[in-house]
Amino acid sequence: METSELLKKVRHIEIRAKGLSRNIFAGEYHSAFKGRGMAFSEVREYQFGDDLRDIDWNVTARYNRPYIKIYEEERELTVMLLIDVSESLGFGSTEKVKRDTVAEIAATLAFSAIQNNDKIGVIFFSEQIEKFIPPKKGRKHILFIIREILGFEPEKKGTDINLALRYMTNAIKKRCTAFLISDFIDINSYKQALSIANKKHDIAAIQVYDKLSTQMPSLGLMKVKDPESGTDMWIDTSSKRVRNNYAKWWRDRQIEMDTVFKQSSVDNVSVSTDEDYVRALLSLFQKRR
Repeated sequence: METSELLKKVRHIEIRAKGLSRNIFAGEYHSAFKGRGMAFSEVREYQFGDDLRDIDWNVTARYNRPYIKIYEEERELTVMLLIDVSESLGFGSTEKVKRDTVAEIAATLAFSAIQNNDKIGVIFFSEQIEKFIPPKKGRKHILFIIREILGFEPEKKGTDINLALRYMTNAIKKRCTAFLISDFIDINSYKQALSIANKKHDIAAIQVYDKLSTQMPSLGLMKVKDPESGTDMWIDTSSKRVRNNYAKWWRDRQIEMDTVFKQSSVDNVSVSTDEDYVRALLSLFQKRR
């Protein structure tokens, strides 16, 4: 991608993502993703109805009248984006490929995070860990992340979600909120790694798919290529049996994926490249309230 085109895309995504995070997602994000706990803020005089368990007995004894401790939620979070950059994300049957939708979702989440004073970091993964961006704050950091999402060229083509989850579990020592963003086209099982990671961290999964992936059109004999393995094959799409088998494969795959998320207690949502992802993100946030 040319530098001028990349900067234009970055600016477009920044304007849209900032608007969404400020006007729509700010309150939902704050409610859905809580801080790490309650921290002591100050003391004040006891008022009728206050919880007696919050009385500060040392201050009460000093002033000879009751005082209570006031606590506030520790809001600052560390947010990690686990972003699939495998070759299959370059597919698209509409004006947008899956990678474009992933970039917009990631940018919206990132701007929502910094508006809540949270740190944000990224792990790009394919069948290997392609790049790790440590969590930081600030607009410059967010724009750097967006540029990387749009312009990043992975070394490998395949997908290993299991590896990405294990890497995050080991690399991020303190509890964080993590968004796993992928098309989840992975022949390997990631159930165990997901369960382990979600016990240490707070994980939400976002599947991005293309509507053409859900059903095969009847276009006669077609040569298709697996973008990750590079394997070519001929398929007779005019065959109803072939199309039905493909549709069944997609449904079974989705059921299997949803089962893994449910068993791992991971909230998830799926969004197509031809849909507005705003509704999907709001749905994800509301699941967690």
